[in-house]
Amino acid sequence: MVSPEEYMLFNADFKYRNLPVVVLAGRPNVGKSTLFNRLLRRRRAITDPTPGVTRDPVAADAFIAGKPLRLVDTGGFKLDREAPGGPGGSPEGLDDLVVERTLQTLEEADLVVLILEAGEVSAEDEEFIRLLRPLAGRLLVAVNKTEGGRREAESWNLLSYGFDRVYPISAEHGDNVGELEEAIVARLDFSRVELDDGEGRPIRIALVGKPNTGKSTLSNRLTASAASIVSDIPGTTRDVVEGEFFYKNRPFQVMDTAGIRRKSKVTENIEYYSVNRAIKTMDEADVVILLVDAQEGLSDQDKKIAALAHEKGRALILALNKWDTMPQLKNALAAATDRIRFLFPQMEYAPIVPLCALDGTGVEVLLKTAQRLYAQLTRRVETAPLNQALERWLQEYPPPIGPRTRFKVKYAVQVSDNPVKFIFFVSRPQAVSEAYLSYLRNRIRRDLGFSLIPLGIELRPSGKARPRIAGSPHRGPRQD
Repeated sequence: MVSPEEYMLFNADFKYRNLPVVVLAGRPNVGKSTLFNRLLRRRRAITDPTPGVTRDPVAADAFIAGKPLRLVDTGGFKLDREAPGGPGGSPEGLDDLVVERTLQTLEEADLVVLILEAGEVSAEDEEFIRLLRPLAGRLLVAVNKTEGGRREAESWNLLSYGFDRVYPISAEHGDNVGELEEAIVARLDFSRVELDDGEGRPIRIALVGKPNTGKSTLSNRLTASAASIVSDIPGTTRDVVEGEFFYKNRPFQVMDTAGIRRKSKVTENIEYYSVNRAIKTMDEADVVILLVDAQEGLSDQDKKIAALAHEKGRALILALNKWDTMPQLKNALAAATDRIRFLFPQMEYAPIVPLCALDGTGVEVLLKTAQRLYAQLTRRVETAPLNQALERWLQEYPPPIGPRTRFKVKYAVQVSDNPVKFIFFVSRPQAVSEAYLSYLRNRIRRDLGFSLIPLGIELRPSGKARPRIAGSPHRGPRQD
């Protein structure tokens, strides 16, 4: 079993191509998401006692028993899938979509881990076992909730269903999970796995916004798949659903997130975790695409989401989705843009793109814009030309000379990209006004090629006093 240190080394420094795919499947509430998190050695899937929390397949790269693989958590298989409001069916009426997506994911798997519960074989379990018969050659059975040997003897009764072997485990406590990991690796072919050297790393885009603005529709269009369940019901997406695609020979990774509502509107634990996962996804993204309903326009909640992206140093695109429903007037986009700039002047740098995720109108412009933003995020300015530009800026707008407002800007350096951050060494940082900071930031944007992204500026004294930070906070090194 791989050590935590080895796992962190893999997770931080290495990426692989052509990974074998292992899918966890079973009825609701048997512990699929708990086992998923256990195998990943981190909390990735949302877990909750409520049956049916997981809806979309949730995938992540894992390092198991010394081998890298792609691990997928799926929604629970249910027999009773009545219409919305019907007895036994989900109140949202999404059961059919969840089960359909689960079965599609199983077809793409190199190995399926069927998770059952010790001593409790339900009608759903039996029907699912029947459906999995054609996959017997790539099926492995784990019997969960046998912590401390509890009900482990009953696990062997499942051999009566024709399985060659079962693996009693406790996903919650980790009992016998190491043995399961060894069995998973033994059933897989790793001959096609290649180390990714980092060249041409995908541009990572996060789709965020309020519920029902078209995030999943756009994700499915970008990936030419149905990976995200699409429904008119707000809050359908719960976990972050990832997908990959190419545009102009450049790889992209898209992360479809749950709709972000105001705190006062979030009443369920499941939605609380979904919203927090969506916000955290911005940390993993290069470009954040905020989907705004074109008819509703920019709301206060949209402004808060955009401000979060700005604080994290993420490039942002305001995507006006459902643009096809707007009056087709010649100056409609200009009017919408002017209104957004008026309501939210702090995000004046962020591009605004109209689109229709349903039919694909505007998607190519969206991707071209994302590429432009990524080029700016990864741009580096050498210290010599930066300070030559700084000298010009100081000549054109000298710092004030009053006894309390006087300061000297000695020199500047760019200390990071993605997010972009500059440090200015100043004689008296406390004397630098917000107006002068805005001047420096605007000149960096205009003269150095950072016109479309947020900038972090830190004012550092020539001595060893505490620095003053302005703009986007600095993040640690990215772990790609």
